[in-house]
Amino acid sequence: MVTNVRLDVREGSVRGKTERARLQAMSENLAARCCWKSLVRTLSLSISVFFALAYLVLSLPVASAQISPGPLSRPHQSLNGSTNCASCHKFGGQAALKCLDCHTEIATRLSARKGLHATYNILAGSSQECARCHSEHNGEDFPLIKWDIKTFNHKETGYLLEGKHQGLTCNKCHNPSRISPQERASIKIKDPSRTYLGLSTGCISCHEDQHKGRLGPSCLQCHNFVDWKTINVSQSGQSQFDHSKTRYPLTGLHIQVQCAKCHTNGADGKPQYVGIPFNQCSDCHKDPHHGSFPQGCQSCHSTSGWKKISLQAVNERFDHSKTKFPLEGKHASVDCAQCHAGGDFKKPLVFQKCMDCHKPDPHGGQLAKRPDGGECASCHTVKGWKPSTFTVKEHALSAYPLQGGHARLECAQCHLPKGKDTLFKVKFERCTDCHADKHAAQFSAAPYFNACDRCHNLEGYKPSTFSLAKHKETHFVLTGGHIAVPCADCHKESAEFHPQPAVIYHWKSLNCTSCHNDPHEGQFKERMQQARADGSVAGCEACHATKSWKELSGFDHSKTKFALLGAHRATACIDCHKPPNLETKLMNVDFKAAPSQCEDCHQDIHGKQFAKDDITRCAECHTSMKWKPSLFDHEKRTTFPLRGAHQNVRCAECHKLTKVIAAKTVLFYKSTPKDCAACHGPTNPVPTGKKTGR
Repeated sequence: MVTNVRLDVREGSVRGKTERARLQAMSENLAARCCWKSLVRTLSLSISVFFALAYLVLSLPVASAQISPGPLSRPHQSLNGSTNCASCHKFGGQAALKCLDCHTEIATRLSARKGLHATYNILAGSSQECARCHSEHNGEDFPLIKWDIKTFNHKETGYLLEGKHQGLTCNKCHNPSRISPQERASIKIKDPSRTYLGLSTGCISCHEDQHKGRLGPSCLQCHNFVDWKTINVSQSGQSQFDHSKTRYPLTGLHIQVQCAKCHTNGADGKPQYVGIPFNQCSDCHKDPHHGSFPQGCQSCHSTSGWKKISLQAVNERFDHSKTKFPLEGKHASVDCAQCHAGGDFKKPLVFQKCMDCHKPDPHGGQLAKRPDGGECASCHTVKGWKPSTFTVKEHALSAYPLQGGHARLECAQCHLPKGKDTLFKVKFERCTDCHADKHAAQFSAAPYFNACDRCHNLEGYKPSTFSLAKHKETHFVLTGGHIAVPCADCHKESAEFHPQPAVIYHWKSLNCTSCHNDPHEGQFKERMQQARADGSVAGCEACHATKSWKELSGFDHSKTKFALLGAHRATACIDCHKPPNLETKLMNVDFKAAPSQCEDCHQDIHGKQFAKDDITRCAECHTSMKWKPSLFDHEKRTTFPLRGAHQNVRCAECHKLTKVIAAKTVLFYKSTPKDCAACHGPTNPVPTGKKTGR
């Protein structure tokens, strides 16, 4: 038994070695032909799991030599051997890698979410994703790191190569001389020329600071990656360098000056940024006045423009109030050259009237016939051209005094502003000279002739002054319920007017249907077209009155095919004229469909005792005047004539037989006995010679 076990183990070892060699060869072939980042990792992990399970179960010295799936690469040669597995692998529970325990420089960057590895979405502190790119146990000469410089995207490192940086070779930046001592201490690799870590994104780590730290550590506030000599500008066209933090803040037109205009090259051939004089304007600008104004340029000028004179400075130097024309209001802000043309201050000026300077007349001579000849000061002041001082009080002296709502209008609402073409002499004889006809010419003819004041006044367009008394003068006198109807319920905006809708006041027809829809859908068309005494069409008033719609004083039922007689006169219309769909109003009733026979409305209470062809004719015994007494002729319609004492006997004394039909008790007549004994009993004497029976 022991011998057999040893043979089985030995054969298993041989088979394991053969299988391992075959799988390792397969791994190397696939890694060379396929994507090494995914397939090699998959095969390596599969081999490791396979042999770990197979040989740990055997737990024999021969099997323990087969635990490792393959030799490590050259950088990890010191970790070869089964005793070093725990250096890279974590056992117990789910197996895990421990790459970041040694490669702390990568772990630090993952935690800080910076650098190339951070873009691969690797969890901080996790080493499981390392094998995706760095596959182990593939032999001593297997490369752990593979670079394709041509396709590598430098943006993934967090630093995009722009401008002149794009054409540089890697070692121009990635060389030991660029790595700071602080970063060098954290990098594990012994040969710094073989690492890409440790570089700073700051410009001065590669480029010499020509300004010796005077302008701060950020070169990009002035320069860019394309051209060192071209200074960055913002969207407004200004330099991004904040000159306001220097001893000479740039203001006015100085902001637009190119840097090289002031920062010229010094003796060393490089631009000067310190030691430039700037206390006086003459340090940069030549004096065009050749020393005539010793007080300095800034006494009259400013950086906003050479031609823009500082009036405040001039006024401090020259007191215009001591002249014949003190500067007041808006005049104080007028540029000197606007009055003193060519800078000639000795030439006398005419200034007695506003029109001496303000030419041509902005009103085109419209006010020239006024007593003051259209002098500007009558309506304006030196404080400003607007607002005018011409008020309602002054307007009262004109040909058109402003009253009512007109007094509250702005001048521009009548005198439409058109600059120099604004009209101040406007037509005002008729309201329509200013106001558009909102009634679409409905009142343009006699007797109104668009006289707005017949319905409106100057206090406001609404409410109208057109009253009920005035409505009596129209072709449609308001009566009954029409008196309480608001105007807008009848006078509504209509689309029949062009080019825009207007409220309708004149109708082609004054029939009721001009406002009201015919709820009867033409059932009474003939009655509605009948002419009244004044020749007008009756319309709805053939039946209804304006006092109330329910008042039907105009409808005569006797002129229909069914005159109302007797009890029918007190019957409600809706009892005969039934509305459809269980409605409670007569709006949708077909009045011509009302029944005209008694049996069409009234139920047969006799249980069809008197029916002929299944129809009981009520009119044979009853009338609409009254239901009782019945008109039934006992002499002609029965075989038992009522004679003698029988003539005074009540019907109920003989007709007592009842039956229940359709859950109702019905009095039956035809089954009444005819023998005397049936009513009088057998002991009652029978007159001699008289026959019995009915």
